[in-house]
Amino acid sequence: MKYLVIIPDGISDKPLVALGGKTPLEVARIPNLNYFAKIGKVGMISNLPERTEPSTHIAIASLLGYEPKQYLTGPGPLEAANMEIKLDDNEVAFRMNFVTEWDGILADVSAGHIGTKEARALIAFLNKKLSSDFVKFFPGREHRHIVVIKDSRGFDALSAKCPDPEAIVGKSIEQNLPKGPGQDLIKKLMYDAKLLLEEHEINQVRVDLGENPANMIWLWGQGVTPKLPKFSERFGGLTGASISTVDLVKGFSRLIGLVVVEPSTKHAFPDFDYRSEGDVMLNLFREKDFVCVHLRACDLASREGNMQQKVMFLEAIDQHVVGAARTFYEREKEVRILIAPLHMTSCEERVRLMEPVPFIVAGKNIVPDEIECFHESAARLSHLKFHEGWKLMESFLSGKEMS
Repeated sequence: MKYLVIIPDGISDKPLVALGGKTPLEVARIPNLNYFAKIGKVGMISNLPERTEPSTHIAIASLLGYEPKQYLTGPGPLEAANMEIKLDDNEVAFRMNFVTEWDGILADVSAGHIGTKEARALIAFLNKKLSSDFVKFFPGREHRHIVVIKDSRGFDALSAKCPDPEAIVGKSIEQNLPKGPGQDLIKKLMYDAKLLLEEHEINQVRVDLGENPANMIWLWGQGVTPKLPKFSERFGGLTGASISTVDLVKGFSRLIGLVVVEPSTKHAFPDFDYRSEGDVMLNLFREKDFVCVHLRACDLASREGNMQQKVMFLEAIDQHVVGAARTFYEREKEVRILIAPLHMTSCEERVRLMEPVPFIVAGKNIVPDEIECFHESAARLSHLKFHEGWKLMESFLSGKEMS
């Protein structure tokens, strides 16, 4: 038996006025998604437990069968894992953004979309000036990097609430600084870096060119490496692979023992070339029992408020990726397929929401229900609901609650 999980992230939405009160799923041409809805079952899943936040690191853990509250702290260690940074038990990994500060306001979370080359030079500079046996900077890409801080008490000493910078754009930095255990150390590191960065030649040139400088760092999303059972151990020895361009997804996949495959370098769409990626996805089944492919284009379009682009990406995913899955299923038969986004992403509000999302499960030993199309309204009529999203994977792989 082969198991395929397709995660077209952000495809679910609220009804849009511009679409006559319908959602993108209701208006898009998605014959392949509707095909799987017709031959399988449609349901609703909540990948985000109560009292959490609509974050990718929480939702991917849930969808892949791991209870987030049991296993995860923050997204920082997942990105660190993807960068192959090994954390000791007393080390905490923070996400670090280069940001632009103007007159006490967080003006830009990407420092004018700073390039990786410039950002890496600044990371090297900060390491030279501020790193120690207790603090180290690790270069990532563009504005997003990792800082590792060591404390004898580990996460307990560094668990201050650190806001996501995207949530405070245009707001006072002083009023949104870290609060809680370790706040003084975290704030000092941020402001020490600020003093150094403001005078750096790279930022002086950026200002002269009318570009936003990387004149401050923002630390957030901290955590320790989660102790995760391997996917193969958890699910009967299945060998698996994961395809994504998102560091959080790749990092989590590495930690649970999935082989991470880098997508095509062609960028016909924001994350990769769907025309070739369908082939890559299916070729992995020559060696693997389980393949997971994460597609973020619709989520990006939603957060940019671009409804037309969201529908276009949705139709491209249906044609090239879900279409390849349909061909594979019709040829092989010994296949079970799960299609589900991680979270609902609103085009109108440009944010991810805590709403449940629709999913499809189809293939071998899945008895069809009476729902013949795939969208939010149809899924709400289903009796197949997973309020604890992490329980869906076990049901999908075993067939329990699916017959």
